[in-house]
Amino acid sequence: MHLLKWLYPGMKFKRWLLLFSAGVMLVSLGLALIFNYKYLDYIEEAIFRAVYLWKGSYNYTFSTLIGIAVVILGAALMLVATKFVIRSVITVLLPDNSERLVDIIYEKRRLGKGPTVTVVGGGHGLSVLLRGIKSATSNVTAVVTVADDGGSSGRLREELGIIPPGDLRNCLVALADTEPLMEKLFQYRFRGESELAGHSFGNLFIAAMNEVTGDVETALQESSKVLAVKGQVLPASKEHVRLDAIMEDGTVVEGESHIPEVKKRIHRVRLFPENPQPVQSALAALTAADAIILGPGSLYTSIMPNLLVSGVAEALRKSKAVKIYICNVMTQPGETDGYTASMHAKAIIDHGGKGVIDYMLVNSHPISAEMQAYYAEKGAYPVEIDEEAINALGIGFVKADIINESDVIRHDPDKLCRSVMKMVYRLQPSAMKGFE
Repeated sequence: MHLLKWLYPGMKFKRWLLLFSAGVMLVSLGLALIFNYKYLDYIEEAIFRAVYLWKGSYNYTFSTLIGIAVVILGAALMLVATKFVIRSVITVLLPDNSERLVDIIYEKRRLGKGPTVTVVGGGHGLSVLLRGIKSATSNVTAVVTVADDGGSSGRLREELGIIPPGDLRNCLVALADTEPLMEKLFQYRFRGESELAGHSFGNLFIAAMNEVTGDVETALQESSKVLAVKGQVLPASKEHVRLDAIMEDGTVVEGESHIPEVKKRIHRVRLFPENPQPVQSALAALTAADAIILGPGSLYTSIMPNLLVSGVAEALRKSKAVKIYICNVMTQPGETDGYTASMHAKAIIDHGGKGVIDYMLVNSHPISAEMQAYYAEKGAYPVEIDEEAINALGIGFVKADIINESDVIRHDPDKLCRSVMKMVYRLQPSAMKGFE
């Protein structure tokens, strides 16, 4: 059965096996002509004698059946030989994965035919989505916010003058096809009282790669090779920016990490300096996408900063992709208190312009009373799905079970992927081109 996997559709193996078979047949025909069919006559005579002694008569059907058996045996030997020729090479190049070679090739071929998806956002929510999406397509690009100014990312930003690597690191790990040890290594955070305390190894690795290559985009590309990333991770901008929030009372809060702390209602957010230059490959990814996914993640501090980079919102509006916003399941204290689903979408439209969202994906799975009580203590509540208000914005919405409710409420990567891909295939026929 394992041998037959080489004949799966999309492996691009059968065509070369057939070519190899044609070559064998031509060599056989040439040898027969060289030796004037002498050896074929010997074989045919041996078959005749054996059948005659067994049956007492002869029918040419026996020659046909034996010929078919010889062809099947020859084809099997060719397939086995070809497999071991390939394996002998791959064992040197990929010694740890040589036994899974056919599965690796099949998966890469299948994922390579998947739709082109560009995901925009930041924070934990974006990495959750990417963990699911990479099982459906390898043609995925994550465009990530660079406004984070807290934790290890904020310290490296201040000390080394690089864009914050934290969200970029999480996206790289989420899209990685690596052993668990490598993932643990990149997410490992140093403890103790030293200057390294609080830093994650992955952040330091990206910072070092940035120093070596001299460019963060190149640093991410090289880091992707180390982690065997399916797709690519790009910053929305390479410039150093600060996210500010203008509150409804007119006060201004400077810095992404400080915005939720003031517990005031946000009117809108802005970047300082305004209109930072975008990464051109990020704009190209938005333009070429079959589908663009916004979120999930913090509305004002993870999604909005990307839309405020020069050219990003415009590229979103002009893109022919289906644009889907994944709405948060719970409100976020200090950021979206009292927000309904339509208020989330309206805030995005107010910042990015009409046309940045075509559809919303909202959670339909009921949240238990125990979990609601747990979150209420933290000031978070389920986001109300106000259907009429959503439709009034000129966008559609889809309800689906997209969460995993255990000790906390989180989007489930697999459920999220299935729901998103169903929407993409239904709403964007061009996304099926790879399967035609």
